[in-house]
Amino acid sequence: MNILGIETSCDETAAAICSNGKILSNVVSSQLIHSEFGGVVPELASREHERLINLVVEESIQRSSIKLENINLISVTNGPGLSGALLTGVCFAKGLGLGLGIPVIPINHLEAHIFSNFLAEPNLSYPFVCLLVSGGHTQLWHIKGYEEYELLGETRDDAAGEAFDKGARILGLGYPGGPEIEKCAENGNPNAVNFPRALTDTNKIEFSFSGLKTSLLYYMDSFESSKECSLSDVASSYQQAIIDSLLNKINLAALKTNVNTITIAGGVAKNQILRDKLKNDFSNYKIIFPDFNYCTDNAAMISFLGEIKLKLGSKSSLDFGIYPNFKFL
Repeated sequence: MNILGIETSCDETAAAICSNGKILSNVVSSQLIHSEFGGVVPELASREHERLINLVVEESIQRSSIKLENINLISVTNGPGLSGALLTGVCFAKGLGLGLGIPVIPINHLEAHIFSNFLAEPNLSYPFVCLLVSGGHTQLWHIKGYEEYELLGETRDDAAGEAFDKGARILGLGYPGGPEIEKCAENGNPNAVNFPRALTDTNKIEFSFSGLKTSLLYYMDSFESSKECSLSDVASSYQQAIIDSLLNKINLAALKTNVNTITIAGGVAKNQILRDKLKNDFSNYKIIFPDFNYCTDNAAMISFLGEIKLKLGSKSSLDFGIYPNFKFL
């Protein structure tokens, strides 16, 4: 069983081949054109997807060493994401599916992120808690079984990844913000600046990062680097505030659900400080992280989940649409 996965929800043009649970190829083309704007420009993203998608799919098939006619299914992200970007991927998938005479299955991008943990740990068993943390989402899920998902809580405003991106812009760093802040913070003191941790004194599982971003903005208005506090110290303190907020609510989720396994998915899951703190603070739990290549947007998770859905009997006609604000439930 050979599954072609296609992912174009935001600014990554990606294609992958999954065969019997094994990823044979995973090609991701990041759109560097957005770096000069400090964020993703939807119209530019759509144009880049149109320019790149055929090349990316072709490369993915070549790397997998299978032939085009041996593909049995196409799975494609149809939400959530940017409208034009999603439309590019879905239209390409439908056209290729029609040409090959094979089915096309739509995939919820968020669900695929969660299932990327099964690529890291094939023996992962239900139930478990998953922190889904990216540029667009910060959510905690109780995964009880396949298609048995309970949303425990989410952000009131900015996502954690968005807070990293906006924070990096305030600090004068590059895009995407998460890796830039992590790099800047390497030699910094995480306790140098006492940035706020919103909602950590409540028992509700929800996040808020807008106040933290505003606090950084005000702090930098009068900031002058000195021996007492450097830019690295500020970046480290800001990063720590985000991580502390995430860990606080993970703890509440673990206690509420009484699970013994915690997973993380999404781009922010690449942050090494978050990984280290989670393993240290939750040493009594089984902790699972996706491979770095499967944290940010990719098609491996799309093809992998597509194969699972096919084996479990999922079917779809070609009249499915795109859902930019696709809900997971």
